[in-house]
Amino acid sequence: MSSTLRTRSGRQVVLPTLEEDLAITAAALNDPDAQPLKPAEMAQLRPMRGRPPVAVRRPTLSMRIDADLLAILKASGRGWQTRVNALLREAVEQGKVKP
Repeated sequence: MSSTLRTRSGRQVVLPTLEEDLAITAAALNDPDAQPLKPAEMAQLRPMRGRPPVAVRRPTLSMRIDADLLAILKASGRGWQTRVNALLREAVEQGKVKP
């Protein structure tokens, strides 16, 4: 008999029966492109957590700016913080901001 789970969003998930699960596992093991990793291969895996390390780590900045300006920057899409960094660097290099 199949059992079901309900997710937080309210969706209902039907779980396979034991027989169906065994059939799915057998079919997966017969697929030459989907073989389980050997213990030596598993030992070589490293968990990935967070971003990869960088040569020069940039500090985190916390500052207050006008809400409308922040909305404009965020509306420019992904990578807006990197673009702000580039704009500030350009302003310093052009002498608009002096150290």
